[in-house]
Amino acid sequence: MESKLFTPGKIGPLTIRNRTIRSAAFENMAYGNSPSETLFKYHTSVAAGGVGMTTVAYASVTQSGLSFANQLWLRPEIIPELRRLTDAIHKEGAAASIQIGHCGNMSHRGITKCTPVSASTGFNLYSPTFHRGLTEPEILEMAKEFGNGVRLAREAGFDCVEVHAGHGYLISQFLSPYTNRRKDRYGGPLENRMNFMRLCMEQVMEAAGDDMAVVAKTNMSDGFKGGNGIEEGLVIAKELKKCGVHGLVLSGGFVSKAPMYVMRGAMPIKTLTHYMTTWWLKYGVKMVGKYMIPTVPFKEAYFLEDALKFREAIPDLPLIYVGGLVARDKIDMVLDSGFEFVQMGRALLNDPSFVNKLKNGECERCNCGHSNYCIGRMYTVEMACHRNLTEKLPRRLEKEIDRLEKRWNR
Repeated sequence: MESKLFTPGKIGPLTIRNRTIRSAAFENMAYGNSPSETLFKYHTSVAAGGVGMTTVAYASVTQSGLSFANQLWLRPEIIPELRRLTDAIHKEGAAASIQIGHCGNMSHRGITKCTPVSASTGFNLYSPTFHRGLTEPEILEMAKEFGNGVRLAREAGFDCVEVHAGHGYLISQFLSPYTNRRKDRYGGPLENRMNFMRLCMEQVMEAAGDDMAVVAKTNMSDGFKGGNGIEEGLVIAKELKKCGVHGLVLSGGFVSKAPMYVMRGAMPIKTLTHYMTTWWLKYGVKMVGKYMIPTVPFKEAYFLEDALKFREAIPDLPLIYVGGLVARDKIDMVLDSGFEFVQMGRALLNDPSFVNKLKNGECERCNCGHSNYCIGRMYTVEMACHRNLTEKLPRRLEKEIDRLEKRWNR
C-alpha cells in the first residue's frame, strides 16, 4: 500500500500539504503571556522542517484561564506579533493552527489574579489551590470568550483553531464526573455535563464561519476510575461532531489526576524539581512526587488501540491521531488504519526537521529517548530536548535521563 504521509489532506475548508501536524505541546515560550522570539523561531523551524501544520499551544481565552506565567493569553495587543508568526509559517508552506482553552482549576491566584474557577467548588491538590464553581451567568460569558478567541485567531492569520476539551482543563472539568458535582443543568448525567461544551462550540463555530478549520482535542478516556471512560468518550466525540467540528484530536488523561496517562513513561522528578523556584513546592515534590505522579508504561503509538474504537464508531469525520509517534513505520501504520492526520510533539522538539528527513529518506526514526526531560522542565522554563541544549546539565540530571532512556529502550 502506497503511503499517504506526504499527500495533501483536508480538514473542513483547509487543505494541508501533508498528513503531519505539530501537536499543541505547551512550549512555555510566551514570556509575559505574549509571543516571544523564542516561540517565533521554534514554530518557524518546524514549518521549515516540513510539517503540514504547526499548532501554537494552549492559548488562554481569558486571564483567568492561565496555568503558567509564560503561557499565551489571547488578547488584541498580541495580534500583530501573532500575525508576524503566522505569516512566517505560511511562507514556509505550512498551515498555522492555535489551540485555545481555559485551564479551570489548574492554576492559582498568582497567575490568574483571581480565585481559579471550575465546574464545581473545591480544592485542587495538583496546583495546589482552592477554586470556585462558575455561576450560570458566568458560564454563558465564558462560552462567549471561546468565540472571541476564535475571532482573534482569525485576525492573527491562523488557518485553524484547536479547542481544548480534554486533559482535565475547564471544558473537561465540566464533562468529567470527577470534577463536576453540579446540581443544575450543567451537572449530573453526561447529557447535562456536555451543555457547557455545547455552548462553547456554538460560539466557536459561529466565529469560525465557513473558511476556518475547527478541530477539538477530546479525551477518549480520563484514564482513572471515577472519570469518563471509553463509553462516555465516544458519546462526547459524537456530540462534538454534531456541534460541527471538522476533525477530532483523540487524546486522553487528566493532568490533575493521571498526567502520565497523557504523556506516558515516568515523570523525571529530579529534572522537575531542579527547575522549580518555589521552595516549598520543590521540597514537597521531592518527597512525594513519585507517588503523586505515577508512571504509566510507554510504548509507541500508545493510544492506537483506543483510537481505533473511535475510528469505527465515527467513520465520516477526520480523526487526528496523537500519542507516541517517533518512527516512520508507526506513522504509516496509523495512517493505514484510517486516520487522516498524525500529530507529533516530542519528535518535533527533538528534531524540527524530522518530517523533511522522513521525506528525503534521511532517517526512519527520531532519536527521542523518552526520558521526558522536556516535560520535566516544561512547567518552569521553556520546553526543550536535552539533546539540543548548549549548556551542560548537572550530573544528577544526566544520570536520571540515562536511567529512564535505558528503561524505555531496552
